[in-house]
Amino acid sequence: MILDHWGIPHLYTANRRDAFFMQGYNAARDRLWQIDLWRKRGLGLLAKDFGPAYVEQDRAARLFLYRGDMDKEWQSYGPNAKDYADAFIAGVNAYVQETRDGTQPLPEEFKLAGSRPDLWHVDDIVRIRSHGLTRNVELEVQRAQIACAAGLDAGRLQAKLEPEWTAKLPDGLDPCSIPRDVLKDYTLATDPVKFGAGKKAAQAYDPDVLLAQAQAKVDTIGSNNWVVSGRRTATSRPILANDPHRDHSVPSLRYIVHLIAPGMNVIGAGEPALPGISIGHNGRIAFGLTIFGMDQEDLYVEALNPGNPDQVRFGGNWEPVRILREKVEVRGGAPQDIEMRFTRHGPVLATDTKRNLAFTLRSVWFEPGTSAYFGSSDYMTAKNWPQFQAAMKRWGAPSENQVYADTKGNIGWQPGGMAPRRLSYDGLLPVPGDGRYEWQGFMRLDELPSVFNPKAGYFATANQMNLPPGYPIEQRRIGFDSWANPARWDRIVEVLEDKKKFSLADAMDLQNDDTSMLGRRLIALLKPLRSDDLQITNGLQLLRDWNASDDRDSAAAALFEVWISKHIGPALVNATVPQAARSLIPKPSVGAMFDLLEKPDASLGADPAKTRDTLLLQSIGAAVADVSKLLGEDTSQWRWGRLHHAQFDHALLPLADPSTQAQMRVGPLELGGASNVPHAASYRSSDFRLTSGASFRMVLDVGNWDASRAINTPGQSGNPFSPHYRDLAPLWANGRYVPLLYSRSAVENAASEIVTYKPAR
Repeated sequence: MILDHWGIPHLYTANRRDAFFMQGYNAARDRLWQIDLWRKRGLGLLAKDFGPAYVEQDRAARLFLYRGDMDKEWQSYGPNAKDYADAFIAGVNAYVQETRDGTQPLPEEFKLAGSRPDLWHVDDIVRIRSHGLTRNVELEVQRAQIACAAGLDAGRLQAKLEPEWTAKLPDGLDPCSIPRDVLKDYTLATDPVKFGAGKKAAQAYDPDVLLAQAQAKVDTIGSNNWVVSGRRTATSRPILANDPHRDHSVPSLRYIVHLIAPGMNVIGAGEPALPGISIGHNGRIAFGLTIFGMDQEDLYVEALNPGNPDQVRFGGNWEPVRILREKVEVRGGAPQDIEMRFTRHGPVLATDTKRNLAFTLRSVWFEPGTSAYFGSSDYMTAKNWPQFQAAMKRWGAPSENQVYADTKGNIGWQPGGMAPRRLSYDGLLPVPGDGRYEWQGFMRLDELPSVFNPKAGYFATANQMNLPPGYPIEQRRIGFDSWANPARWDRIVEVLEDKKKFSLADAMDLQNDDTSMLGRRLIALLKPLRSDDLQITNGLQLLRDWNASDDRDSAAAALFEVWISKHIGPALVNATVPQAARSLIPKPSVGAMFDLLEKPDASLGADPAKTRDTLLLQSIGAAVADVSKLLGEDTSQWRWGRLHHAQFDHALLPLADPSTQAQMRVGPLELGGASNVPHAASYRSSDFRLTSGASFRMVLDVGNWDASRAINTPGQSGNPFSPHYRDLAPLWANGRYVPLLYSRSAVENAASEIVTYKPAR
């Protein structure tokens, strides 16, 4: 192994098994606490290490495990998947055993938590499903609650439906039957593990907060990628760029590694707890992903037999509920018995004994081949477009836009994912589980759109609705409410169109581009407005003079982001949404909000444009007052970076002493960017702290691989006392990159450590 200056391991091995063994060993060496917690959380084993407060979270996690045929499961990922996983797990276990034997130090995190790492079984990798992204059950529940409170029409600001579509209540659904807390177990199973909170995770659950954040997730958690043909680049070689956006954490969600063995030489980023590379290149092809807005889950409302609550109705018959009982081991106490219930649709999330109803989740998670990102173990060794597409036929979850480039000059786009075929309904609301609303299998890959060598010479995705015009959405109902606002994509395309000879430096600049297309649109609305209020006038002038860039030194950016995140949305909701439903839409969908602002209609009263203008002025005044409290009255001292910051706190921070806490915290770091600009840096409006965005960025010079660049944050290592725990964060915050070296000579020139390890047989 050669470890380069930036903590990226380059693993030179004699065969593929050794390569994946070393990947597992090295992942454990750098990220043992992270991957051990990933496993325990996913399998429902937290209480064993951390006590009775985690029993309910363990039960919730176990509801979503894959419990089907394991032979079918492994076969779903391609011919090499299990061999790769076996080797990876052997490497992880080798390092775990060394910590047990005392030949490697136990990482500090385990000492803080008073726990020990466990040995893994190969099936652990694929049985865990709850770490992947699927959609849209939260929006289904929120839409049902809005319909119950004030009718479906009251939800127009909840989400913009794309392609154009009208939601309808499924026949037989009473939207008022959906419990407020129906997604409690779903949330417990998918939320990060919290330590030192003072109460159980189950007690901390707030269904109103969850549902209020549902649409915000669509607008704030996404990714960018694009690929440019050599005929449009400065080098005549293709460029592929990718910056996947997810929740920020320390350690980073992704881990960069280089795997080298006879017949395989692949480098890039992957999930630390999985074998393989999901974003990177193999010397012949390059690949990168973003979320594609496919709807892969549904909430079913099932009738319980009044005379036997262990049965549900399907068709004209009563079917038995499958009841599974297990024990949860508990640190410091006796094991606790738990019960889990399942119908043909999936796990029972809640029951209403008064109405004799059960609420179950159907998800692609319970189908073979949907372990999140594990499908990359198949496509990462493809040599050309046909082989890449063949591997994508097996891609299950999460649903992704994959962009592609190869050394022959080809570029392409292929979305992939297991897409339920819904013929009798659209997936926008919960449905009765009586047999009328069933999935009719799954769509084939050739039923999804794709592009190979587009005429434009480039292709870009940013989670926007990118089904082509004329796509038969009536027959192929992929999804309607999980597409991000196209603002990021609009800016990316604007730059790609403008640059006739695109360079690698241009790609890095574009990933860090702060231009707000939404800002431009709102400025256009403000130009004709006037006010007698000095505070509002000052705010108008500041925004009119703004270059619509969310850079960290901008005063106007501070005002704009405070305004758009805290003021204009709620003002629009209060003006147009019936009072009974307002609390269910505290923040409108960005797309729906802008549609209404630009084309005001009767929902704004007899004079829609005048009402709209009044709301704009009043909300700007409120935003100016807000920023003045935060940054002072002197607008010359306002800077977006003074508000918008990144701080990475390790989950175990509450358990550490002050000196260790300082070592475990990275930041604060001033940032530009925002949710809807290419430099995606979403924040919580309470204190403008970064919540999600690109922890990993990559730009590839396809064919001249050593010229490629990447960045991870805050560092490659999960060990707070390692130099690679925080060393990349300042570079990342300033839009800088490190070389993603590929050739042996370049790697050796950048070596900071060379380690020889003979894999155990």
